[in-house]
Amino acid sequence: MRILLIGYGKMGKAIEAIAIARGHEVVGKVDTNEELNRFNQKADVAIEFTQPESAVKNILYCFDHQIPVVCGTTGWLDQKNEIERLCVEKKGGFFYASNYSLGVNLFFRLTSYLAKVMKPYPQYKVSIDETHHTQKKDAPSGTAITLAERIIGEQPLIKKWQSTETHDPTCLVIRSQRIDPAPGTHTVKYQSSVDDIEITHTAHSREGFAQGAVLVAEWMVNRKGVYSMDDFLKV
Repeated sequence: MRILLIGYGKMGKAIEAIAIARGHEVVGKVDTNEELNRFNQKADVAIEFTQPESAVKNILYCFDHQIPVVCGTTGWLDQKNEIERLCVEKKGGFFYASNYSLGVNLFFRLTSYLAKVMKPYPQYKVSIDETHHTQKKDAPSGTAITLAERIIGEQPLIKKWQSTETHDPTCLVIRSQRIDPAPGTHTVKYQSSVDDIEITHTAHSREGFAQGAVLVAEWMVNRKGVYSMDDFLKV
């Protein structure tokens, strides 16, 4: 498999190491849209981990050049519906996940199950705490937002999330911290006056995220359409 790496920071380097170990070839490593526009080799798939302000341009480049793209950049999701529409229109291949770790995706399922179990007990106020390294620009994290969406999907009394404290019972609060060298910790809390219930996922390194991205990239070769981790894991 010939891989175009869009974004060659710490995550890009971790993806490269795993891809090469699995017998794949990295045919391009670019950090900017200008570098991407000069890319002139054939790629079977692109893996995009950059910054929110450049993700959309990078994804559109892949659509225009018929390269299936696996995107892990967060912080741009206000444009996701339009990107998915353009993917279909341009007959491209697009895979987005807020987190490619197998453990995190199991945590997503556990979060949905717990939210369903807790639905009859409104005395428990649910919130999310997330901690990442200081180089992560977006807050809350895409993973935290996905957790919030899972909870909202199971608890009809909760209508939205926000990143500031509130006593509004229809609002789920996400608290974010940026502390080095944390790769990522997410905790879902249900708090009452008498006790608390918590579930936590803690990443120890980037390897789990990088490995998941490479496995998804292998799966995306020659695929058209819009996909998510639910499709890949066949949930």
